[in-house]
Amino acid sequence: MTTDERSLHSVSVGAAVVGEGNRLLAIRRRDNGAWQLPGGILERDEGPLQAVRREVLEETAVLVEPGPLTGVYKNMALGVVSLVFRCHIIGGEPRPTEEATQVAWLTLEEIAHRMVEAFAIRLQDAVTAEPTPQVRLHDGTNLIV
Repeated sequence: MTTDERSLHSVSVGAAVVGEGNRLLAIRRRDNGAWQLPGGILERDEGPLQAVRREVLEETAVLVEPGPLTGVYKNMALGVVSLVFRCHIIGGEPRPTEEATQVAWLTLEEIAHRMVEAFAIRLQDAVTAEPTPQVRLHDGTNLIV
């Protein structure tokens, strides 16, 4: 592998949108049917907070205001680093979109049953972790650290 191949990474963002009763906003992706938190890859010309706002709007039809960074997660298999921010809704009503077949407010227990560990932990960290962001590694499904 060349140095360039080893150093290639992409950066994504995720939104831990917290609602009433500590329920968290989750989507069921249209492309693969998986339940995840709203989010996606940063575009080259945008910053992380701008990307969070854009991705949540595209996937849930709601406007959010990002708050604190709650975790940094790296998919070791794909080289994707994800930054997760705790967010609150400032407008709109969650609904299915071109990117999500379902949008739902879920409890942590429901999240643990519907999402793979690598995504469920991001929402769990957002509501239960200390003020310091968590840093975790995973293989796309399971946690490594």
